[in-house]
Amino acid sequence: MFDSMMAANRAAFAAFGLENPEADGDGTTTVTDRIRADADLPEWHVETTSEDPEEMGVGDRFEFSKTITDADVRRFAAASGDTNPLHLDEEFAARTRFKGRIAHGTLVGGLISAALARVPGLVIYLSQDLEFHNPVRIDDRVTAKCEVVEDLGNEQYRLTTRVFDGDEVVIDGEAVIMVDSPPADHED
Repeated sequence: MFDSMMAANRAAFAAFGLENPEADGDGTTTVTDRIRADADLPEWHVETTSEDPEEMGVGDRFEFSKTITDADVRRFAAASGDTNPLHLDEEFAARTRFKGRIAHGTLVGGLISAALARVPGLVIYLSQDLEFHNPVRIDDRVTAKCEVVEDLGNEQYRLTTRVFDGDEVVIDGEAVIMVDSPPADHED
């Protein structure tokens, strides 16, 4: 089962253009290789207020920003199977209420996961609620902002999760996560 999960992860990374021919000779890279190679790509911006899981608490914030590109949208469509022409066909999308292509809501919501990946420790998603308020267009720079609002005990936390396009909230939500210890053999 582990091998099939790793194969699925490699396929997802390939769909998002994360191949690295020098990583292992077959054109793919493991999650660990990719993270160690460039944990923060130049187009990303990351901010955190906590780097120690033992000290994390209410008020800690985790942010992740990136520009949503045409390539992101097309790769997400290929990886997810969501080929709605609203996301892929400019001519079609121009005739809709949006007057042009917009990014997949779940692609944009994925930036919340990227922000939570910066929480110290091993983050395990327990729940996520999302409300989509405004569309994100191709080449918009968006920022996911997550803030711990409640320590639920047992290493579980409730967070507000919002994605902004400038000052405009495009996604509003709430998540519950568990922060576990990484495996003992994990290298930092």
